Amino acid sequence: MGETILQINHLSKSFGTHEVLKDIDFTVQKGDVTSIIGASGSGKSTLLRCINLLETPSSGEILYHGDNVVGRGVNAPAYRSHVGMVFQSFNLFSNMIVLENCIVGQVKVLKRSREEARQHAMHYLEKVGMAPYINAKPRQISGGQKQRVAIARALAMDPEVLLFDEPTSALDPEMVGEVLSVMQELAREGMTMLVVTHEMAFARDVSTHVVYMSDGVICEQGSPEEVFGNPQKESTKEFLARFRSN
Repeated sequence: MGETILQINHLSKSFGTHEVLKDIDFTVQKGDVTSIIGASGSGKSTLLRCINLLETPSSGEILYHGDNVVGRGVNAPAYRSHVGMVFQSFNLFSNMIVLENCIVGQVKVLKRSREEARQHAMHYLEKVGMAPYINAKPRQISGGQKQRVAIARALAMDPEVLLFDEPTSALDPEMVGEVLSVMQELAREGMTMLVVTHEMAFARDVSTHVVYMSDGVICEQGSPEEVFGNPQKESTKEFLARFRSN
């Protein structure tokens, strides 16, 4: 077994009387690419937001290297610098140029000098193919380019884990590939990633682990070969049936 980075134990989340997540358990090892799949409304994005402490779980534990980060006294910004997140809607600062978007968090949270932060930002902007656009404002670039900047911004914080919340769902179809190719390259390099996605080919071909959720519970999880090739539950079979022809 590899090194365990995140362990989710009996995690539940309710909004009022509506229970969105019920008794969620799974583990993320170093180098894992875990794809979380399921129909819209199954709780996938809420799970990711709980893991990143953007939502407070109602019960259960999130262990980061064995320490429970749910509860009082946790430095959420410091934790998030290790467990970064890339959002569906990019969440870039619209009043800042691309380069500044990738510098500001490093300076504020990691206390890097501006020059060190700039070099770090440039390294990752080059990596995702966005170096020519460093002086552009977000409104001047395409959705796919914004998402690549968002990935560079997250990487510039040197996270141990990257969370992706449906990173391609707000993109035009022709821009999906450019973002997925960046993610595939990160997977090849051994980046630990947790990806909520509707891109079944990515989940099947790039993941090391697949989690299928329905109605707030994990119905089935395992290797892509197990979940896609030999699903055990009827709900999993029905959900995957529409992708079998791809």
